[in-house]
Amino acid sequence: MYLEFLGLQEKPFSVTADPSFLYLSKRHREALSHMIFGIRERKGFVEITGDVGVGKTTLCKALLRHLDPATKTALILQPDLSELQLLQAVVQDFGLNPMSSGAGNRLGLFNQLNQFLLEQAGLGNNIVLVIDEAQSLTPRILEQVRMLSNLETDKDKLIQIVLVGQPQLRDKLASPNLEQLRQRIAVRYHITPLDPDEIRVYIDHRLRIAGSDGSLEWGPEGIEELYQCSKGIPRLINLICDRTLLACFVYRTKHIDRELVRRSYQELSGQVLVS
Repeated sequence: MYLEFLGLQEKPFSVTADPSFLYLSKRHREALSHMIFGIRERKGFVEITGDVGVGKTTLCKALLRHLDPATKTALILQPDLSELQLLQAVVQDFGLNPMSSGAGNRLGLFNQLNQFLLEQAGLGNNIVLVIDEAQSLTPRILEQVRMLSNLETDKDKLIQIVLVGQPQLRDKLASPNLEQLRQRIAVRYHITPLDPDEIRVYIDHRLRIAGSDGSLEWGPEGIEELYQCSKGIPRLINLICDRTLLACFVYRTKHIDRELVRRSYQELSGQVLVS
């Protein structure tokens, strides 16, 4: 509704994990660098954590764009699967047929995956498995993931595994029965929310990507209020900003101040509006 009025080509604050809108804050840039380092140096396991809404899924998708053609990837976004289903999903995402050559069972799938990894290693390729929302994996399935890392040559890991999840992932990996997996994690990083200074840059970045004609004015008090309401979490920033832009259209204004942000946040959160 508000795109034409505000001089935009597309919605700048969609909550969809679109890597083209990714704003690399210092923390996101460091997280991405940690993932790329772990993959290129064939460290085996990389662990990336962050609170809900900080942009982990978008970062996973952006990672795939930063890897060279010699790096083959599989991305599992919904890991709430059984042990067999997860293996099938991994094999399939690598472009293989999980039901071929009698590979419809765990042993067959492991053998099929091992053969694929050996073939790719012979071609000089690196293989990466990225599992998002990894905090939902059961200890039993995490142990199965660890067994995937046993597929190796004398010199290199045949597969690099990136576990991405909420802080509960760290707690789960701290359990004694996952000691072997925890010891194999060579690279770790925790993503924190944006700080107040970054929110202005974040907003300007997304408006620019959305084709803004520059007519929208976001006052400093509006930025301050946005930080207070969102605590710097990008998903909440997007939700509040989207509602605020709708309010701009409703009230026929292109200037965003503290009151407009506050009212938008109250509406979004179901609070009683206070005049």
